[in-house]
Amino acid sequence: MGIREHVQLMKQSSPQMAASPLSLRDRALQSVKESLLQNKEAIFRANEEDLCRADAQQIAPAVRKRLKFDAHKLADVCAGIDSLLSLPDPVGRVTLNRELDAGLILRRVTVPIGVIGIIFEARPDALVQISCLCIKSGNCAVLKGGKETASTNKILFDLIHQAAVSAGLPESCLLQASAHSEIDELLECDDCVDLLIPRGSNQFVRYIMEHTRIPVMGHSDGICSIYVDEHADFRKAIPILIDAKTQYTAACNAAETLLVNRKIAPAFLPLAAKALAEAGIRLRGTEEAAQLLRRPVKTLCDSSVSSGLPDGTIHSEDILQDTDFHKEYLDLVLAVKLVDSVEEAAAHINRYGSHHTDCIVTEDDAAGEKFMSLVDSAGVYRNCSTRFADGFRYGFGAEVGISTGKLHARGPVGLDGLVTYKYRLYGSGQIVGDYASGAKSFHFRDLPLS
Repeated sequence: MGIREHVQLMKQSSPQMAASPLSLRDRALQSVKESLLQNKEAIFRANEEDLCRADAQQIAPAVRKRLKFDAHKLADVCAGIDSLLSLPDPVGRVTLNRELDAGLILRRVTVPIGVIGIIFEARPDALVQISCLCIKSGNCAVLKGGKETASTNKILFDLIHQAAVSAGLPESCLLQASAHSEIDELLECDDCVDLLIPRGSNQFVRYIMEHTRIPVMGHSDGICSIYVDEHADFRKAIPILIDAKTQYTAACNAAETLLVNRKIAPAFLPLAAKALAEAGIRLRGTEEAAQLLRRPVKTLCDSSVSSGLPDGTIHSEDILQDTDFHKEYLDLVLAVKLVDSVEEAAAHINRYGSHHTDCIVTEDDAAGEKFMSLVDSAGVYRNCSTRFADGFRYGFGAEVGISTGKLHARGPVGLDGLVTYKYRLYGSGQIVGDYASGAKSFHFRDLPLS
């Protein structure tokens, strides 16, 4: 069978999956965890095959880091499963309980979305997170991973699918698409796939969005900024900067731009440049920022920066122009620009950022609240690293991705983002004609949600 035939079977199974009790879904998750741990050596061997191929193909270091699935990654995904097991059922929650008239009760109840297609590049741990989130939320999932981790994805999927079905979930609850040609076939399944979630490069996500009629949830870029306000505490700002850039440089929530208020730039920027250089971070920026760095510190801008280097000459061709602030580096490179105010920082972020996650470092409450109100991003932070933008760190258990859209789900998408709702109306023989004629009238009384 082709992808369409498989997905049509999955669509038929999705009501059964949606109606499965929480105890069954949790039992499946526990079985998945146990299976991964019992077969960890086989998983690591498969991952070594992928890494060897990546080395032979000279895959970029930032991408190669995403391919690795080792004991640390296994521990992370197992912790994510434990977190999911501890969470309440996202399905069947009553979010509206309203008496329209005596004996006529309207309830809004959460339900799974149905069939979700997730197409992702590189990270094999994403396959585990996505599968488990879909199981917990009662959704069926079509999974298409990148060819870079074909061996790892295959063994992970087989273990997860076998564990889920053995626990009692439908055979069609999960499906793995392996061939690249199957992506285009999946994009045509708008009659049986309810949602697509692409995870990968800007070019990849744009392709998905432009070649399907299926609703798409996700983000294409991760251009995150940190604004250091005139009232910032330098002792907080510098560790935040370094963590946001280096804790996982290839992640979409790593910082790409540093905005500094001009009032503090002469004092802050040299200190930050020295600390960033010691962390291996190369700076790029406007000519104004470069000139400021030439004077007080012995450093190079847009070059390998480290303590002990002589004064360097910054060539004009190495200085970014404003239009280049659209660039997502995914590398130890940080773009720098000076601004006059919170308003200017927010305007820059809204113009050049990707509406993902942005942070202000300030001790001024008014400035912090203004920044959070003005910046149009899924995550707006104050005095903490942008790397906190993550479903596990939000207590969601894991995430299927991060959405920068504004409809249905925004930010890290966990269980709540994988359910929608339906209205259930409980009557006792009422007809609309009585209300239209005035024989009866609505009185709309909200009841306790419990």
